[in-house]
Amino acid sequence: MEQNNNPNQETLDQWHNDPANWKLGIFYYNKLDTRLFPPKRIKQLGSTVNFANPKSILALMVLVAVIWMVIKFYKSM
Repeated sequence: MEQNNNPNQETLDQWHNDPANWKLGIFYYNKLDTRLFPPKRIKQLGSTVNFANPKSILALMVLVAVIWMVIKFYKSM
């Protein structure tokens, strides 16, 4: 697979359908894919994190931190 900054839909579908890009069948890991939140294996269920992309891991940590802060805020009221 070649690295491409703007892969076409066919390439994205090939990456998504490749079992080698799914660790334990649920964790998406593809260094060539620059998307932060690609679709889950069953696309109708939403998005997942590309664990090969450091930016998506950072985005996930920020999301978890915001959710945690909102919960702490409402528990303190």
